Amino acid sequence: MGRITETVKVLLIINIIFFIGSLTLEGTSFKLFAFWFPYNDNFHFWQILTYMFMHSHQGLTHIMFNMLLLIMMGSPLEYFVGQKKFLFLYFSAGFGALGLQLLFYYINFIPGYQAFIDAGFAKAEILDFLRNERYNTSVLKYIDEEGVAQTYKAYLSHMVGASGAVSGVIAGFGTMFWNRPLNLMFLPISVKGKYLMAFYFIPDLIGGITGQSLYGTSNIAHWAHIGGAIIGFITMWYWKKNSFNQNRWY
Repeated sequence: MGRITETVKVLLIINIIFFIGSLTLEGTSFKLFAFWFPYNDNFHFWQILTYMFMHSHQGLTHIMFNMLLLIMMGSPLEYFVGQKKFLFLYFSAGFGALGLQLLFYYINFIPGYQAFIDAGFAKAEILDFLRNERYNTSVLKYIDEEGVAQTYKAYLSHMVGASGAVSGVIAGFGTMFWNRPLNLMFLPISVKGKYLMAFYFIPDLIGGITGQSLYGTSNIAHWAHIGGAIIGFITMWYWKKNSFNQNRWY
């Protein structure tokens, strides 16, 4: 593994600081800095940025995996595209990840919410139902209990982690080295960039479509990974097509 670039190093430090802070503040940090569904009382506008630096404090796996991938692929990618473009790709992927996952939440939220409206409830009443995790059975004439449950699940949902931004880095890395054999840590064989991307993102696509995670856990924001990857791929494809020279991108 080559030298860790300065930007990647700073991102690592910020993520570690947020992680240590979340261990200290516990639930308070998640209420403030995780991204909460916009109808939820815990939502704040700054969470569209801070969620990228928050990780689950129930174990080290989440942050360690993200940071390892950031080191492995972020540093060589920053070396080739330069600091400014790397940061643009990283944060654009993080916002794209949030956008696609949020769209998924809204798709689940709106039918039940509209059923409350159709049943004659005002917005304040609906939010009170959601806040207290209860509902009036009159809404069931407009939607079944599973639909109502999906609305509650979306309302209570929150996102944490650098996975979306890192997914953009992985997609950008794979796009840049599309047909080049790559030797990565812990892999005894060379893998082309396009196969690396497929190996990483196909399980997320399956999990997003079926709702069944191949990773053995149900709290993975699969569409966030896909959203970040889409932004990373499009961004790098555009740069590679229009801004490439044999030495470096600036």
